[in-house]
Amino acid sequence: MPKKKQTLAQRINVMRAAVMGANDGIVSVAGIVVGVAAASSSNGAILLSGFAGMIAGTVSMAMGEYVSVNTEKDSQRHAVMQEKNALDTDYDTEAHFVQEKYEQTGIDSRLAAQATSEMMAQDPLKTMVRERFGFNVNEYTNPYAAAIASMLSFPTGSCLPMLAVWLFPGAIKIPATFIAVVIALAITGYIAAALGHSNRAHGVWRNMVAGILTMTVTFLIGHLIGG
Repeated sequence: MPKKKQTLAQRINVMRAAVMGANDGIVSVAGIVVGVAAASSSNGAILLSGFAGMIAGTVSMAMGEYVSVNTEKDSQRHAVMQEKNALDTDYDTEAHFVQEKYEQTGIDSRLAAQATSEMMAQDPLKTMVRERFGFNVNEYTNPYAAAIASMLSFPTGSCLPMLAVWLFPGAIKIPATFIAVVIALAITGYIAAALGHSNRAHGVWRNMVAGILTMTVTFLIGHLIGG
């Protein structure tokens, strides 16, 4: 039996997990290495702390995505069963809900009744779930795919601040890492906003501010401890 092709919505959800995993990897590990760099000039200590944060964050993100997507999937399945029972017990009320919803968008009542009748005749369960709950039956995000995407992207994002703090000379190590991380966060913020169909500028700005605040706080803590 051929493998069922993923829908666009399912692929976007997996991409979202990958982008957010990379974003969290950048922010989390940047905060760690900048904080340690402010307290110690030892590259070994900086990289060891960054590597530890990367491993912990990778496991945490993967498990978080798996649990989150499974919870969403269970909720959607419950909604489908609920709607199936509603159709079995009171079909007319459910059909009337769809017609009213169309009429509220400005569609003429006769056209709304005709559209409702045609769609309910084709697949009443699919129609009702889409109109009442806003998702398509059997189009669930794969929790394993989301977890794997996050598991791969988190350490990928983590590599940037670790490489920056390791490769740049001591005099510019911290400011150079700040700049590299902010640029990377601008990119992931833009991609995340594009996937979510939200304002790109706001997405980039929020992401950059979150990263700057994280690194500033950890730098100050590290500086106080190291000082």
